[in-house]
Amino acid sequence: MTPFLVILCAPSGAGKTTIAQRLVRTRKDVGFSISATTRAPRRGERNGKAYYFISREKFEQLKQRNELLECAQYAGEWYGTLKSEVKRLEDLGRHVLLDIEVQGAAQIRAQYPPPASVSIFVLPPSPRALIQRLQRRESESADSLVRRLERAVSELREAPAFDYIVVNDKLATAVGTVGKIIDAEKRRTERTDDLKEQLEALSQALEDEAAALKARRTKAKPLQKV
Repeated sequence: MTPFLVILCAPSGAGKTTIAQRLVRTRKDVGFSISATTRAPRRGERNGKAYYFISREKFEQLKQRNELLECAQYAGEWYGTLKSEVKRLEDLGRHVLLDIEVQGAAQIRAQYPPPASVSIFVLPPSPRALIQRLQRRESESADSLVRRLERAVSELREAPAFDYIVVNDKLATAVGTVGKIIDAEKRRTERTDDLKEQLEALSQALEDEAAALKARRTKAKPLQKV
């Protein structure tokens, strides 16, 4: 089966990155595409794990060399998906999990329309939960928090365009739901490369068995007395 892209989007603070991390740890068929960003690392983040943290100059060079599948600006910083990351995971036969912003998701969906991709929008269980999650980040200033909340409003308006909506109330449940979506998508008829051959082989086997049964019944049928 050909690997497909799993696009995971959400307002900042809804928990999509945590969901992505859990999926990658628990599924061998999913690989995480590490994005490039110009923002500074948060506490505990390491370069090459959550993101590739690069300068604005380097990011601009990537854009000019057409090495980004998509890019978008969020809260004053740039984020982008490296084409090399997607290819690396596809070569490994893994579904490519993308933790990206709404703008970038639209760009990728235009290049990878279904069934080449599946898009999932993650919602927080309530406005208060989203605000509390953002406030727990030590990197968020008051101005930054306001910008993220304003951005969340515009992002929520884009949610109906996505293939699936998942509410991240309980993390384990949300991770399980996204996993079930991936499993269901793997079984789509469009993704089965040899479906026609499988159906023809099955049909032929059933026809042969039916013919054999008819032959046995005819042979075993007693002769009529004249």
